[in-house]
Amino acid sequence: MAFLEIEDLLTAGAHFGHLTRRWNPYMRPYIFMERNGIHIIDLKKTQILVDEARNAAERISAEGKRILFVGTKKQARDVVRNEAGRVGMNYVVERWLGGMLTNFQTIRKSIKRLTTIEKMESDGTYDQITKKERLMLSREKERLMRVLGGIVDMNRLPGALYIVDIKKEHLAVKEAKTLGIPVIAIVDTNTDPRDIDFPVPANDDSLKTIALITKVIADGIALGREASNAALEGEQDARERIDKDAAASAQGDDKNVRARRRTRSRRGSEGGDQPEGGSGSDAPAGAADATATQEASAPAAAAPAATEGSAPAATANNGGESVQPAANVSAQPTTEGAGGTSEGSGHNG
Repeated sequence: MAFLEIEDLLTAGAHFGHLTRRWNPYMRPYIFMERNGIHIIDLKKTQILVDEARNAAERISAEGKRILFVGTKKQARDVVRNEAGRVGMNYVVERWLGGMLTNFQTIRKSIKRLTTIEKMESDGTYDQITKKERLMLSREKERLMRVLGGIVDMNRLPGALYIVDIKKEHLAVKEAKTLGIPVIAIVDTNTDPRDIDFPVPANDDSLKTIALITKVIADGIALGREASNAALEGEQDARERIDKDAAASAQGDDKNVRARRRTRSRRGSEGGDQPEGGSGSDAPAGAADATATQEASAPAAAAPAATEGSAPAATANNGGESVQPAANVSAQPTTEGAGGTSEGSGHNG
């Protein structure tokens, strides 16, 4: 859907160009016909190029960049001032100062001078100077406001320029081209559109045409600013959530650290109440060492006992008969000796 209808352009007189003898050959692609010595602009191409210019303005504004409106001709001043002010953009409607873009730092000094004079009026400095000095400062302020009033808050170079009459504002076009700043402009049949990034062929002398096209460009800028503000708000909300999560995490870590400290402090106080010779975590370790030593010495003590015995508890002889343990044998030495003597006596007998 087009942002401008051809009927609206016809009603505004956007199709009327300049006299044929004043035309610029580079405008040939945008000329529909010649009538009564006047070139007629092709409004179908105007309709298409207005859409492209509006989309470009919206895109540039959505990137957070500012668009400088330039229209110093009488027909364009009020329209440019009002539309630029409506969307919060800077504007130049009196005179384009040479170097306004290419020598921006010097222009910033003039703007600073203007703000200084305004501050002197508000802080009571005017009451301390002579009447002649006040008059001179007032005239200087008026002159600076007339030329720089629309760019007082422009702290950096604009992202693009919107120009009503590129033939009259040729200095602005030249500076923008030098700095690589894109230009959106209304181009008439007597102009050279080659240096314009987004040309809009139309009658740049018609107040209605200027108002119609400028409003469309300003509407695109307004939508772009809304998108930019929404993106900034989203980024701010995301940063706030990240900060909140980080604060909550840090608070949880602090609680864990305090809990561990309380636990260590409690363990230390409990260890201090134990009797001497074992306190804290050293006592259990000592007890464990003592137990381990006793267990290790038990087999060592049992080994000599087994060595002193004559035989195991039960052994098998070659005949398969069981033999009494060595302990029983050692318990009856006399009987065995007597028995052995008796047997020996009987054998002898």
